[in-house]
Amino acid sequence: MNPYLAGTLLGLVLLSSMYIAGRGLGASGGLKYCVVSIVGAVSKPHAEKSEYYSKYFEDEQKPLFNWLTMIIFGVLTGGFISGAVSGRLKFKIEKSPNISNVRRLIFAFAGGMLFVYGGQLARGCTSGAALSGMAVLSLAGFVTMMAIFGSAYFFAWFFRKNWI
Repeated sequence: MNPYLAGTLLGLVLLSSMYIAGRGLGASGGLKYCVVSIVGAVSKPHAEKSEYYSKYFEDEQKPLFNWLTMIIFGVLTGGFISGAVSGRLKFKIEKSPNISNVRRLIFAFAGGMLFVYGGQLARGCTSGAALSGMAVLSLAGFVTMMAIFGSAYFFAWFFRKNWI
């Protein structure tokens, strides 16, 4: 897709989200609610006694039905439908011919885990902290985006042999 069209569409989705829901976009918080739901399903007594988890179950709340988890399920469903409609719905590992499938999957998993952990530490991911923050002209949003791109350029130099 044309990057200018994609950027314009992303901006319209962000604007629509702020107008309709009164909130910007964000996904890392949805993962937290999914984990909290799993902990509650596996051990409800532990979740109710825990200082951290108990706040998500007050007044019989169901964290899995939070709006952030609905965004995640919508993204997964939309990606699946898009892949099916375009004929790209197949298992494929994109990687450099210089590394193995196992190494690529390990790096992808580790990178994803670090990104989610960092998103929780920063109290937002690229969509929540950076895009939504920049949309409301938040200084933190601009700093976050610069840190994301700056660290990506820095780490790309060290890990480039995994993709080239």
